[in-house]
Formats: sequence, C-alpha cells, structure tokens
Amino acid sequence: MNIFRILGDVSHLLAMIILLLKILKSKSCAGISGKSQILFTLVFTTRYLDLFTTFISVYNTVMKVIFLICAYITMYMIYVKFRKTFDSENDSFRLEFLLVPVTGLSFLENHSFTPLEILWTFSIYLESVAILPQLFMISKTGEAETITTHYLFFLGLYRALYIANWVWRYYTENFYDQIAVVSGVVQTIFYCDFFYLYVTKGR
Repeated sequence: MNIFRILGDVSHLLAMIILLLKILKSKSCAGISGKSQILFTLVFTTRYLDLFTTFISVYNTVMKVIFLICAYITMYMIYVKFRKTFDSENDSFRLEFLLVPVTGLSFLENHSFTPLEILWTFSIYLESVAILPQLFMISKTGEAETITTHYLFFLGLYRALYIANWVWRYYTENFYDQIAVVSGVVQTIFYCDFFYLYVTKGR
C-alpha cells in the first residue's frame, strides 16, 4: 500500500458516491448509461470473489464490500427505482462486442489458469472498456450534462493516481503487473476521450 493507491481508491469511491447522489437528488437517470454500470458491477463482482477465500486486510475487505454495495445500489436506482427516467433508446451499445473478446482474452492471457485468476483477469480487461457504452451514449445524444464535473474529475483522478501507484511500486518494490498496467493505460485513454466529449458537448 502507498499513498497513491489509497487516494486512488478514495477517488474512485467518491466518483461512485457522487453518481449515486446525483441520481437521488435529481430523481433521474437521464444521460447515464445503464450498460456501463452493468459492466462496472460485473467488474466488481468477478474481481472481489476472493472475499470468500482470502483475507488481506480490514481496509481491503471494507473497500471491496463498499464498492460492491455502491455498484448494486446504482443498478437498482437505474433499472428499478428510476427506470422511467432511464434512456434505454440511446443506451444502445452492444455489450457482446465487449464481453465476448474480453472473455476470450482472459482465458488466453492470464497469470494462472484457475477460476478465480481468470475471473480477476476478466475484471481487469473489462474495466478498461466498461466506459465505452457511456461514451457511445454521449456521442449519440450530444449531451453530457447529467454527468457532473465532480464525477468526471474523481474518475480521472482515480486513473491518474493508479498510474502513479504503478510507477511508485515499480521503483520501490520492483513490481510490475503487465495485465493491470496495459489495461489501466487503455482505460485512461478512454477516459481522456470522455473528458474531451464532456468539454465539447456538455456545455
């Protein structure tokens, strides 16, 4: 653990909480891609199955549980509580275009061919592209006003801090996880596109 990892986790959590508060305050899911949230929920679910097999630390366990709770509450808000405000017509990205190649890649390129390791790898690859349905939706509608500047800021900060975390661990621990780093860089590139779309279309 280092300060960049901790701040990255906090930033990610704040982004999720901000999104939830946005939905609750406006009582609307307009402009939010439910399909991206499905993918993020799948990311957390497959990544944190080790909660049942491995104890790392209290911090690690608590953060995993909170991420899972926030993800499933967001899903409930979009598809149950405020489903009438959900723009399903414009949230039309074909998830199989992401799920099929990500599943195949997780079987082909992983650290070890075990169920939990494959699911962890699947979650890493999937997280790198999970924002694409949201990007597609914004491109299609030309609107980004329901995604707040604070939400975008903390998502971007989360990625920036995790890059700093990888650099720190490489120089201090000689640790390098190629799967996580490459997937993280890809994800960061997509978020840069997200910021660009927000600035150009969200005003």
